[in-house]
Amino acid sequence: MKTCILILENLRSVENTASIFRTAEGLGVSKIILVGTTPAPIDRFGRKRADFAKVSLGSEDMIEWSYVGQENFQLTISNLQKEGFKIIALEQDRNSNPLQAVSSKLQAFALIVGSEVEGVSRGTLDMCDEILEIPMRGKKESLNVSVSTGIALYMLLLNHA
Repeated sequence: MKTCILILENLRSVENTASIFRTAEGLGVSKIILVGTTPAPIDRFGRKRADFAKVSLGSEDMIEWSYVGQENFQLTISNLQKEGFKIIALEQDRNSNPLQAVSSKLQAFALIVGSEVEGVSRGTLDMCDEILEIPMRGKKESLNVSVSTGIALYMLLLNHA
């Protein structure tokens, strides 16, 4: 069975983040790491966020999650690599490969998705083992982060099982 840790780098939207929690739990992600500005299921006082729970439908209680400040993010990536995780970014980049080109032998990986506007940061991309993107056929060049995360998780966890 594949092991996936999902990393959300500097997302802005509570709705996108909560939607990703629901999708990740349903597809078998083992843990979600929230980085930087990404909204958490609880507020700064430790209370559950109603706006988050409305979209996530309780999945925040079913999946392990943690928060990492931007200042400790590179160390987190390095530690995951030392533990044997392949670090994959989902991003349009000059060095990216199509999502469907990923190896079916992938067993332990961390998938990083970035902010709705800026995407995965350049510093993070430079630390990744691979950068994947979803090929687009229409005039729009990108998808909503929660939609693209769902597609990528499906392809990486279930379609190549």
